[in-house]
Amino acid sequence: MEPWRMVDVCSVGMVTPVGLTARSTAAAVRAGIARTRLSPVLNKRFKPLITGFLDEEHLPPVSEKLSEWASHSAIHLQRLLRLATGALQEAARGQSSPLPLLLALPAPRAGGAMVPDGAFLEMLVVQSGIPLDVRHSRLFPHGRAGGLLLLREAQRLLTSRAVPRVLVGGVDTYFDLGLLTALDAEERLLAEGLSDGFAPGEGAAFLCLRLPDAGQREGAESLARISALGLGREEGHRSSSKPYRGEGLAAAFQELFQQWDGRGRKVQGVYAGFNGENFWAKEWGVASLRHARYFADPLRVEHPVEYMGDPGAALGPMLVALAALGLHKGYREGGWLAWCSSDQEERAAVIVEGTRV
Repeated sequence: MEPWRMVDVCSVGMVTPVGLTARSTAAAVRAGIARTRLSPVLNKRFKPLITGFLDEEHLPPVSEKLSEWASHSAIHLQRLLRLATGALQEAARGQSSPLPLLLALPAPRAGGAMVPDGAFLEMLVVQSGIPLDVRHSRLFPHGRAGGLLLLREAQRLLTSRAVPRVLVGGVDTYFDLGLLTALDAEERLLAEGLSDGFAPGEGAAFLCLRLPDAGQREGAESLARISALGLGREEGHRSSSKPYRGEGLAAAFQELFQQWDGRGRKVQGVYAGFNGENFWAKEWGVASLRHARYFADPLRVEHPVEYMGDPGAALGPMLVALAALGLHKGYREGGWLAWCSSDQEERAAVIVEGTRV
């Protein structure tokens, strides 16, 4: 286990079905505004799927400079690019030099939806107008937990003093008929009359990170601080033949609380990685019961996916951004835990606190 050195969240950006900026998304989630709805797409029982997709008018067009690329690229890839544009611009606003981007993407999925390759970063630079330090950038196709897993790499870059700031983000969409068909065949999608399943959604979320002493030198206040990180692996994941025991998230919590210097304080709330499938309740139950001594009673549990659908690989950075904004604005207090689980083995959790602890 590598020691964790705290990093600050200095800015955030989001594009989601409930808001086109980080602050509008946070306000909508806080108010309980939902943007999931019945879709014209029917499942195999001819019931409409419940989805959380942005209307076309809310996404920027692909840049004319990328018209040749767009002419032979899948709509799925173009939509990922369009989703990422505004969120990246928001998080990187005011940055004068190219920053590295560690970007979580969907893991390879059934149904043939394409996963972006290295050229995606170059397309994103053109599309967004945000210069990136491509040499230190990385794409990470590992689904929901990917953005939290990338925090370890972000910390390494910052503590090595190779870069002054790092962008960590995630972008994903289930807006793909082949993918929806494959997930429906697996009985995973929420539809009219069904309760165990998830509403496929989409979104993008980005965090701009720096070391706490950098903010002090610059005289600029950070939104929040990531005080601890824990990672785990679930052997009994969705594609595994091994029994599902919920050990992966419990291991992530164990590492998390070994890292966190809570000084006797307890976690006040949780931004949970639930997506609507009952599958994830077991591991939360195992992890939270084993570490109950670290949680306040009563404990507040928020699961934003219920308002917007499952944003896939965007979820980790999104939960951290929501916690950071809540702490900065003052409607969240103390330490907040955010956790995510990928469909495969990856599990991750963080503790986010205010900068004046």
